[in-house]
Amino acid sequence: CNPGLAYEALSEEIDIGLLLPCNVIVYEHPENGKTVIGVIDPEIMVQATGRTDLVEFAKNVREKLQSAIDAI
Repeated sequence: CNPGLAYEALSEEIDIGLLLPCNVIVYEHPENGKTVIGVIDPEIMVQATGRTDLVEFAKNVREKLQSAIDAI
């Protein structure tokens, strides 16, 4: 989602590239008509690598994503 953060993540764990780029979906909920924004949780992505040392990094990325979503 952010080239600088992606570079930092890839520098630490090349296999994280399998989970990039960060996909974001936006759609109208079919039942209530509300707009829904969905992204994969970065903390879950890091769990898939088994790199517990990247958990704090993932939390930071998650906070940035949430801030961007909240600003919409």
